[in-house]
Amino acid sequence: MTQIVIHLDTSFLIRALIAGTGEDYELQRWINSGTTLRINAVAWTEFICGPLDAGDLSLAATIVGEPLPFAGDDAVHAAELFNQTGRRRGSLFDCMIAATAIRANAILATGNRIDFQRFRGLRLA
Repeated sequence: MTQIVIHLDTSFLIRALIAGTGEDYELQRWINSGTTLRINAVAWTEFICGPLDAGDLSLAATIVGEPLPFAGDDAVHAAELFNQTGRRRGSLFDCMIAATAIRANAILATGNRIDFQRFRGLRLA
């Protein structure tokens, strides 16, 4: 049986740390079911730019563990995604996040589904 791995996008993680949101509910459900939750270095960078307090940072780090690196193959794939989807201003980080999730064969949990729907091969939660 294959272990489900969910990568958290920045927008999802921010909303998940707010009690009572849909993202908070989903995150708790995944934690309680033993689902593996990760984040890549690009999304983590966006997240730690804040604003956030030390408690949020510590909690998020506990939930997602060490961020997955953005590798050279991810850079190539992100550039392909960027070019294939119209080179949209402000979308490069989304392409980088999507490329890493695709490489890891992970489901991407995002609060901005519409921003990620255009990426072939990406499964969204």
